[in-house]
Amino acid sequence: MREIAWAFSRLGCSSFGGPVAHLGYLREEFVRRREWLSDSEYADLVALCQFLPGPSSSQVVFGLGLKRGGVAGAFLASACFTLPSLSLMILFGYGINTVGNVAGAGWLHGLKLVAVAVVAQAVWGMGRVLCPDRVRLAIALGAASLLAVFNGAGIQIVVMAAGAVVGWCFFRKSIDPGTAPTPQYGRAHYWAGAILIAFLSLLVILPVVAKATGSHRLAVFSSFFRSGSLVFGGGHVVLPLLRAELVPPGWISDDAFLAGYGVAQALPGPLFAFSGYLGTAMPLFSQSWLGGVWCALAIFLPAWMLVGGTLPFWHRFQNRIWMKAALRGANASVVGILLAALFNPIWSQTVATGPDFAVVVGAFALLEIWKWPPWLVVLLGAFAGSVLV
Repeated sequence: MREIAWAFSRLGCSSFGGPVAHLGYLREEFVRRREWLSDSEYADLVALCQFLPGPSSSQVVFGLGLKRGGVAGAFLASACFTLPSLSLMILFGYGINTVGNVAGAGWLHGLKLVAVAVVAQAVWGMGRVLCPDRVRLAIALGAASLLAVFNGAGIQIVVMAAGAVVGWCFFRKSIDPGTAPTPQYGRAHYWAGAILIAFLSLLVILPVVAKATGSHRLAVFSSFFRSGSLVFGGGHVVLPLLRAELVPPGWISDDAFLAGYGVAQALPGPLFAFSGYLGTAMPLFSQSWLGGVWCALAIFLPAWMLVGGTLPFWHRFQNRIWMKAALRGANASVVGILLAALFNPIWSQTVATGPDFAVVVGAFALLEIWKWPPWLVVLLGAFAGSVLV
């Protein structure tokens, strides 16, 4: 347990660059350096976590801890990897609450401009990987067009499901089926099945109970749990889902939402730690940090339950043609969801002048071409916003 705590705490403080970079750090640490598992075992775990909704790198962390130290090791690994960035985001939430109305602040405008560049970089990078052919590019553009007209969390789910169906129709005949192992069931499979049933039950019951009781805290927990359950493609894709859940009801303003998202780019660890800021910035508890922990627990809980519930079954299904084909289409639709979010609200509500556009282009170039660290680009963006406003 000490080894798990030390290894993941160190990575939580130093893993900059987003989920793809995190997977590289994790492989270097636990496959090559510590030899906890083989390359093929690590690849299997990564494949599972990319298939599941939720933050892929955080799910891999949970799976590594589960393999090394059981259930206790899984939660310890997740806590140590997440706490550094979560703590900083909660502190930033306190800063927003102290300052009060920040709508006209120049530094805030700069952070929002950096957020535009970050999401544009995510669309660009994910599009190159997940949309390499005309069919998947058409799925992505169709999803973006639909969401530009009809937005909302429910429409995003429909778009992902439709992308999966289209992927199954077009790719099922061109995929190597591989070899599926003979299924063998034991106690671990029964426990895993119970976890999946509990996950589905919470997904259905939480919004019903929240509405029936009128509890604001339970409604917020339900919104974060639903976002963590339905987001495919990593932390950037959760942006439109969370905004659709939190901004229209008036729980948090767009300005404060995008300010936290911009700061989250400068921190190591999982982008889902953004939830800690949101919970702290919303009036949920008398002690604001409890709101941050409440929302972080809600958004990470689905990832933990899904990994723990599906890992024992994964080897049976990972080579199925229908799953591979559907996943290609669903991943392409994720690119479209992110592209629509780039247009609205991020671009349409942030970039209004020529200098704004120049800052966005410069930030994008520094991130994508010159590979500057995100924390430095965020600082420069905040400074540029202070000069412009």
